[in-house]
Amino acid sequence: MLSTRLKASIRQTYRQIADGLPGFIPRSAQNFLVAEIAKTLTGEYDKQRRILVAEAGTGIGKSLSYAQGAIPVARLSQKKLVISTATVALQEQLIHKDLPFYHRHSELPFRFMLVKGRQRYCCEHLLEHAASGNDFTNFELDFLLPQPSALSKHKPTQADKACYQALWQAYTHGEWDGDRDNWPQPISDLCWERIVADRHSCNKALSHHQHCPFHRARQDMDSADVLVVNHALLLSDLTMGGGIILPPPDECFYVLDEAHHLPTIARDHGAASVSLKGSRRWLEKLVQSAGKLARALNKEALIEPQLKLQDALAAIQPDLKAVERWLEANEGLFGRDPHYRFVEGVLPDPLPQLAESLKVSSKKALRALDRMQAAIGEALKDGEIRRKEAEPLLAESGFHLQRLEAFSALWEMLARHIPAGKTPLALWMAKTDDGDVWLHASPIEVGYLLEEWLWSKCLGAVLVSATLTALSSFSYFRHQVGLKEHDGTRYLRLRSPFDYQKAELYLPKMCHEPTASGFTQELIEVLPGLLAGKEASLVLFSSYRQMNEVALGLRAKGISLLVQGEASRSALLTLHKQKCDGDQASIVFGTGSFSEGLDLPGRYLTNLVITKLPFAVPNSPVEEATAEWITQRGGNPFLQLTVPEASRKLIQACGRLIRKEADRGRVTILDRRLLTKRYGKGLLDALPPFTRRIE
Repeated sequence: MLSTRLKASIRQTYRQIADGLPGFIPRSAQNFLVAEIAKTLTGEYDKQRRILVAEAGTGIGKSLSYAQGAIPVARLSQKKLVISTATVALQEQLIHKDLPFYHRHSELPFRFMLVKGRQRYCCEHLLEHAASGNDFTNFELDFLLPQPSALSKHKPTQADKACYQALWQAYTHGEWDGDRDNWPQPISDLCWERIVADRHSCNKALSHHQHCPFHRARQDMDSADVLVVNHALLLSDLTMGGGIILPPPDECFYVLDEAHHLPTIARDHGAASVSLKGSRRWLEKLVQSAGKLARALNKEALIEPQLKLQDALAAIQPDLKAVERWLEANEGLFGRDPHYRFVEGVLPDPLPQLAESLKVSSKKALRALDRMQAAIGEALKDGEIRRKEAEPLLAESGFHLQRLEAFSALWEMLARHIPAGKTPLALWMAKTDDGDVWLHASPIEVGYLLEEWLWSKCLGAVLVSATLTALSSFSYFRHQVGLKEHDGTRYLRLRSPFDYQKAELYLPKMCHEPTASGFTQELIEVLPGLLAGKEASLVLFSSYRQMNEVALGLRAKGISLLVQGEASRSALLTLHKQKCDGDQASIVFGTGSFSEGLDLPGRYLTNLVITKLPFAVPNSPVEEATAEWITQRGGNPFLQLTVPEASRKLIQACGRLIRKEADRGRVTILDRRLLTKRYGKGLLDALPPFTRRIE
């Protein structure tokens, strides 16, 4: 049961929010969501499995709901609350609007902060070198990359040097904290890469790095109660075992907003890839670096790890060359396609044996190099080597360690034995324009990874989004994120409080279905009538090619359009709003990326046209491998993957129209398969309860 103190805190804060928010409208759905979050996280339903999956429709107020329900639980438990989002826009809303507002009215005091990855911070010492004109920056180590980058071709310009000096002056005078996002002017990627913090060389264990921007930010994190992160940073920490960047999962409650993005991001973090020729070049450099490290220290403690590293590298090179010879002998596998996927995730001989050997050798090399870098750090602490000499050695070994970790991860996945009947990995090769070949490995399903990394370890978790169900069911999402039907996880579906009867869902007659050759021409003929009048319109397409063909046809008819790709997203939307504010008709053409996260309330969108159901064709190696696996098990990839995913995306697309209480308008769908195919009814029934007009 919720404690009396917790109930009182939540109720009092709710009353203060109601008094402090102009136009506040009490919503039973929001109250219910707050209560369910608090009950779940306190273990009222299941003390072992404190997980809630909540689909909360537009207008419920998700962020204030989980702030009210989760922050008091975390504070009274003296644990951290990690709020993770998929987009920068939601992070900014939380940090600059929702959490400050909740903080002002909360009964419980708490501190919150935005947590970023190392890549957003400069390394103090690299910046110092760059500002002084010293050539030692990450630029020097660019040869370690699998392919030459822009850094290897361009030394710092005068503008770059001026930028470094300005950054350093502001940093030393306390006017800048080393966070890239807090510098008033944009810093180019090329300029930033030379000074960015690195996991190995910018090490808190080294006294002269303890006050670097990244580590100072981490110290601030220790005193914060609520940490706002993105899914990518969260997954990066979890893949390293948790507790590396963020606090350990068993000391945290989690809110995962925009949770429908979680499976894709988790899959990306579970993948690995290696460039063959690039790796061979880099390994030759590593051999030289090992000798340099040993000579620089001349310590007996380095002899054994250096010999082990050299032995491991000597074993790697011939195996890597054997893989290249196999590729040369089987170059015809690629055909005209730059990708080749290994069917069923099975490697042909002799690749499994080579992968196993490379896995063993690369792990030995990784352990030996790790010991060598640790020895440099110890020597620096003990005063056996000067900081000026140690800095480049630590940076160089750190870059090699990062490369070795990625190299080892790939061969471990390629050598992994998958028992019969278990989900295979997606394994494929990709050829680059310069003739190099990349080997890739990726999990097909990541639910078991999320269970291992997070669900089984965390104190509790709330997964929330406006769109988590597909075909009116949580089954598809539950499978994606590794939750079981009867494992104690709670599921909650709260409909939007908005009156969708004010909007119309219109399915006009069409002569062609989207698969017919005449569909594009019919769009050119039909759309002018649907876009007539001074309305704010958004037309969504499934492909750039068709969007551009239709745009060309309509412009030939004298119709003015704002087309995705012809200007930045923000520039297009700014111009669209200016036209709407001037009482002019405005028509925006966009693809799938415009169907999510686009907020055009009121007069800015009254006419939404969806040209085609958002069916995704499995054209990536991972999608192909997933479809293959389902087919092997007697399933139907179209019905099990494509249709549920299309349902989720269609709901998101339709959600662009009604963003506020008073919004109204029309959604037109020009895909008659909603009526002619058996799966159409399920797609239609999952949509919001618009007033329907079907011809």
